[in-house]
Amino acid sequence: KILLFCRLMHKIARFLFYGLYRLLGWQVLGQAPSDKKLVIIAAPHETNWDLTQMLGIAFYYRIPVRWMGKHTLGKGPFGWFMRWWGLLPVNRHSSTNLVDQVAEAFENAEEMAVVIAPEGTRSNVKEWKTGFYNIASKAKVPIALGFIDYERKYGGIDGVLIPSGDYEADMEMTATFY
Repeated sequence: KILLFCRLMHKIARFLFYGLYRLLGWQVLGQAPSDKKLVIIAAPHETNWDLTQMLGIAFYYRIPVRWMGKHTLGKGPFGWFMRWWGLLPVNRHSSTNLVDQVAEAFENAEEMAVVIAPEGTRSNVKEWKTGFYNIASKAKVPIALGFIDYERKYGGIDGVLIPSGDYEADMEMTATFY
């Protein structure tokens, strides 16, 4: 019964998020990755609406995603809802071996996609944080190149990067894409 309820709720969420995405005039570009396990970069991270945009895109591709967000999103009256949407709470003010924890979760899952904003904040930053890369490297999963363009009202995923272990070279290729 619980599994049926979860499937029903997932279909309702897909309808709501993708429906809202289309209702607001957005379109999805690119191809869904064929990989069952991956880290998805969600860039750029500029507004709180990025979450609804990326969830709309993920539901369009039929990718069951988890997303990393500040731990306070999982608290309060709507905390349960954020966790149900896939929140992986992150406390940015303390070290919790997050890379190891997420890599282990990948190891124990048959299918898992984690959306990460590489900037780690909505503020303007000069360099991305390395967590998304470290997680993908340790878990041995590809990094999907997700994007959102507010001016043109489209978003999607366009290609994957297989971490080579050479962060600088991989980030140079990623920078060319973005």
